[in-house]
Amino acid sequence: MTGLRASKVTESIVGLVLPGGGARAAYQVGVLKAIADMLPPRARNPFPVICGTSAGAINAVAVATHTPHFRAGIRGLEIIWRNFHANHIYETDFSRLSLSAVQWLIALFFAGIGARRPVSLLDNNPLRALLTRRVRFERIDQAIEGGDLRALAITTSSYNSGESVTFFQGVPELRGWRRARRVGKPARIRIDHLLASSAIPAIFPAVAINREYFGDGSVRHLAPISPALHLGANRILVIGVGEDILQPTKQKDVLMRPPSLAQIAGHLLDSAFLDTLEGDLERLQRINRTVSLIPEETRRRENVGLHPVEVLSISPSESLTTIAGRHVRELPLSMRFFMRGSGATKSSGSVVMSYLLFERGYCREVINLGYADALRQENRILRFLGHDPVALHGAAAQPQRDIW
Repeated sequence: MTGLRASKVTESIVGLVLPGGGARAAYQVGVLKAIADMLPPRARNPFPVICGTSAGAINAVAVATHTPHFRAGIRGLEIIWRNFHANHIYETDFSRLSLSAVQWLIALFFAGIGARRPVSLLDNNPLRALLTRRVRFERIDQAIEGGDLRALAITTSSYNSGESVTFFQGVPELRGWRRARRVGKPARIRIDHLLASSAIPAIFPAVAINREYFGDGSVRHLAPISPALHLGANRILVIGVGEDILQPTKQKDVLMRPPSLAQIAGHLLDSAFLDTLEGDLERLQRINRTVSLIPEETRRRENVGLHPVEVLSISPSESLTTIAGRHVRELPLSMRFFMRGSGATKSSGSVVMSYLLFERGYCREVINLGYADALRQENRILRFLGHDPVALHGAAAQPQRDIW
């Protein structure tokens, strides 16, 4: 059999889940960099199963295509994110933004007369060009054949069927699945899968794959952890991009005016990108508690088909919305001009900015936060990945690491 051995309950297969979040996905890069620094210098990929959605899909492919040299791959990914500008992701010059806005309005009021491609507020052709230059998709097969990767999964949302569709590339024994509004399909992962998964509705254009249009995978993704389980993982590391839900939410002053368009848009984005993951984590914890009450001998005898799944979730200790508010002026003047009317450039509209602010100042601060948050859990992460912290670093105190 090619690649890793078939999944067994007794075999530890760690799955990495990278959910969506636009520019917020810089946080995942910081966490991955910390993990790479924790492991031995020449360590190979510690995640046999890698699942990504939206911007997390792009990070997932970067990890999957550098499995023999995990640390080098993460370094390369970090360099890209630390030097991002919005024009690396979407067109930002005034004429292109004006044309997109006009086309969007025509589609809204005149049913898309004269439209030659899916209509969106922003043109993400620069992202396509960036991925074409940077991603070596043939390395996915090489990683699978070399035994460093069991499966890579990219989740999208079908505009035709309304289903959450996960495209996966993996070892031969893996099979597709169908659940309520959720489908898993084998495929050779390519640029269109990444662009579709990261196509935030109305903001970026839908992408055609096999005569069907797809958009951002976070939409209708009711069970973000499920693909990793279907692909054989029994331990899951989730790197979220929403604030730690265990921390109390600060109560703001009562609004004296209706919410702005940017506030409404931010609310919808948070609902799509953050809420389903939090709900899925809670559901998995409840199932784990229930399964733990059933003796293992009984589970085997009755063929229950369930086993506990260990989950480690890492999420920002500081509000990414607050960080975005400190960097709004980094956006190109043309973008600030077009978004000013919606209220996105004000502090109340910073949620939207936290998803679209692909600028180096914001990305670097978010990467640093992810790095620091992961280091605070270093021993826990190492044990989760099957390493003994004492054996790696000795009985002395953990080494100090540079946090920029």
